[in-house]
Amino acid sequence: MTFAELPYAAAWRHHQARTGFEVVHFQRTPGGVQVAGCTTAVTDGVPWTVEYLLDLDGDWSTRRAAVAGRSPAGPRSTVLEAVGDARWLVDGLPAPDLDGCQDVDLECSVMTNALPVHRLALAVGRRASAPAAFVRAVGLGVDRLEQSYTRLHDDGPHQQYHYKSPASDFSCQLVFDPAGLVLDYPGTAVRQL
Repeated sequence: MTFAELPYAAAWRHHQARTGFEVVHFQRTPGGVQVAGCTTAVTDGVPWTVEYLLDLDGDWSTRRAAVAGRSPAGPRSTVLEAVGDARWLVDGLPAPDLDGCQDVDLECSVMTNALPVHRLALAVGRRASAPAAFVRAVGLGVDRLEQSYTRLHDDGPHQQYHYKSPASDFSCQLVFDPAGLVLDYPGTAVRQL
């Protein structure tokens, strides 16, 4: 599967689950893609801001994620680094509970759903699990998130996936543009740019 060229930037308006905005900028690097993003939002009356810089390799596996946030809990930062075969360091310390994860999923970000979609390049009708190192928006705690993606039939130029996260008993249908970026995440965000 091939995707269209990434735009210089993309933006989403968050709604329902939280109120806010996310903006990202993409830059091709010799080894893959670098994604610089920022989300500001209010969730259940709690305001927060998260900035992130993701270094992805050529198949969109996360190599490094530097995340900084501010909330009523105060300023926080964390760095996740992939080492070896899908193993991770979190702030320089081994995180064996993340073994097998190839993606970082930021609670604050709709863009990070593009990582497994690009990496897996699923054919229509195929399903794959995509466990991720999940970084919370408030406090930047890191946990393992079990999730799966099933590629549904395309809707014109748009790819559709059934997304499921068993731990939170959540599932929905995600719509992606030809570049593999989320257009619509029901109840969470809609693409603006």
